[in-house]
Amino acid sequence: MSGRYAAGLPLDDGNLVVRARDALRLEAGAQHAPPVAIRLEKNLPIASGVGGGSSDAAAALNGLARLWKLDIDDSSLARIGLSLGADLPMCLKSQPLVARGIGDEVSPLTAFPALGLVLVNPGIAVSTPAVFKALSSRDNEALPPLPKRLDFHAVRNWLEATRNDLEGAARSIEPAIGEALRALKRADAAFARMSGSGATCFGLFETGNVAKRAAIAIRARHPDWFVAATRSMEVSDGEA
Repeated sequence: MSGRYAAGLPLDDGNLVVRARDALRLEAGAQHAPPVAIRLEKNLPIASGVGGGSSDAAAALNGLARLWKLDIDDSSLARIGLSLGADLPMCLKSQPLVARGIGDEVSPLTAFPALGLVLVNPGIAVSTPAVFKALSSRDNEALPPLPKRLDFHAVRNWLEATRNDLEGAARSIEPAIGEALRALKRADAAFARMSGSGATCFGLFETGNVAKRAAIAIRARHPDWFVAATRSMEVSDGEA
């Protein structure tokens, strides 16, 4: 185990990667699944609402299935993933998609632009069960569908018409989430919102270079925060 956030993770079956390995080995049955050494570099904050643990577990499932040369299809991998966490099926796809239900119904997008993004976490972990417990309402209206043609402006406008039903509950538990959102807006994010159940927030920028400059500015004001610039994965028509 290595990386900035490695110290907070267990090495036993409390680690989602270990559980993914064991679940896949159980599924393999009589197929050959020898012992493996896994190195995890943990660079994302723990319990931060960006699916870091789930994406690590998904990478373990995909990688071990290839390493062990298992005769296993995508639907079986998705079933194993879902047994480990609701967002595992989408992480197994590793591409822009729409997730419905509890995360088990995934539809890859046929086109999506490369957008500049900045992730900001004010250095706090938020318990997902605590956030759901703090929800004042669970009977919410459906979100509008994605527009058929997507560019920067279409994505921003769609986001402005949507919501994260968990944000209010999470901010009541950790007011610092509001500080992260204000920092993104102060850095001229075209849009800012909390990710998942928090506490990480994301800011939308038109290009990757603009996002990098914004991240530098936020990091200068908040050196103890997790701040990272990145880009969304671009999908051109017909690639999905």
